[in-house]
Amino acid sequence: MSMLTPLIVAVFAIGYLCITLEDGLKVNKAAIALLMCVTCWVLFMFGAEEYIPLFHAEAFAQAGESVHRFVTSHILREHLGEVAETLFFLIGAMTVVEIIDTNGGFNFVRDALDTRSKRLLMWKMAFMTFFLSATLDNLTTTIVMIMVLRKLVFDRNDRLIYASLIVIAANAGGAFSPIGDVTTIMLWIKGTVSTAGVIRELFLPSLVAMVVPVFIMQYQIKGQLSAFAQTETEEIISHYQFCSFERKSIFALGVGGLLFVPVFHSFTHLPPFMGMLLVLGVLWTLTELFYRRKKHKDSTMKQRVTSILRKIDMTTILFFLGILLAVATLQETGVLRSFGQWLNEVSNKNHFLVTGVIGCASAVVDNVPLVAGCMGMYEIAPMGDFARDGIFWQLLAYCAGVGGSMLIIGSAAGVVAMGLEKIPFGWYMKKITWIAAVGYFSGIATYYVIRVVLGF
Repeated sequence: MSMLTPLIVAVFAIGYLCITLEDGLKVNKAAIALLMCVTCWVLFMFGAEEYIPLFHAEAFAQAGESVHRFVTSHILREHLGEVAETLFFLIGAMTVVEIIDTNGGFNFVRDALDTRSKRLLMWKMAFMTFFLSATLDNLTTTIVMIMVLRKLVFDRNDRLIYASLIVIAANAGGAFSPIGDVTTIMLWIKGTVSTAGVIRELFLPSLVAMVVPVFIMQYQIKGQLSAFAQTETEEIISHYQFCSFERKSIFALGVGGLLFVPVFHSFTHLPPFMGMLLVLGVLWTLTELFYRRKKHKDSTMKQRVTSILRKIDMTTILFFLGILLAVATLQETGVLRSFGQWLNEVSNKNHFLVTGVIGCASAVVDNVPLVAGCMGMYEIAPMGDFARDGIFWQLLAYCAGVGGSMLIIGSAAGVVAMGLEKIPFGWYMKKITWIAAVGYFSGIATYYVIRVVLGF
């Protein structure tokens, strides 16, 4: 092991700690991730003569020691290519969802949730969030559902409970879909899980992780809801420039396109981001054709794709870029592989224990670097638990996605809900954490019965 390895690990650990303490430090986590990424790769460059022969012996022998820095640049470009696949997929998905939302495509959600019963609303909202999250993503679904929640529930205490339920349902729904959560997207693009495999075997555990908390939380609310004003609904609808048919067309094409991406990948074997860019291109073209028919074109500029692209959260994209490339240095130094071997030895190769702990850790720290680290620890095997759709990879997808619900800061969905509804950290930990944990472990138990006991 190079003498620079402990220093690289220390830089990563300090950076990770600063990301976790983002609110206290008042420094955006994207800035920290970028600094951490560049620092780790600079240190790797200085130790390249020792690192490159470990995993790139052929390239090192052909290039020679005098040009080891050239080989390092080549290795970095390879990692950048892998990371770019995930980033372009996310950019495309975020833009498609923003187009649907900006042009009123999600108006149907509010209509579908129309009820006066608080408990019935809870069940409706849970299932709507669960399935929307699998189609869109858990972060976007949380934002959409909380915007709808504000129009339906006016009592502050009730709304905190509903918002917490949205977080749990969104994270559970995102875990069983290849496009429902950033971590699942990463695993799917890497090839560790397949579309059919992750849906078939994680749907029921994810559903249990959502249904169990709803069953418990329904007893925390009682009574009826007050009806919302019809004039308010009309004002909201009049905000959009498209007619009902055009809004429904955008919604159908956008959501249908997102569902089509895994099909496109299966038939063409092209990277998933190509399918996402295809959907974006088609939806963009359709909206431009709709805009050509409008008489008052100036009033529609804010809803056109060229304007929507400026609203994409590039801070999140840069954070993913920095953290994933920083994790790549730990992979290239052999740290992740050694740590993975140690975990196997300590747990006696109990993957339920390892992934279960990772899921609990994802409630405290960001699940993206956790999953990225696990992907660097282990190779995809031809058969066994580490094979494609093996127990380890599917459990990792479930645990990293659902485990974040146990704390309000444990997932992107939780953080955005915390910001939108001002959910107190202590209140969530006291009232919701144990409920989310019961759902989380119930889902793991369900998966254990399916895969180990029944042998499916």
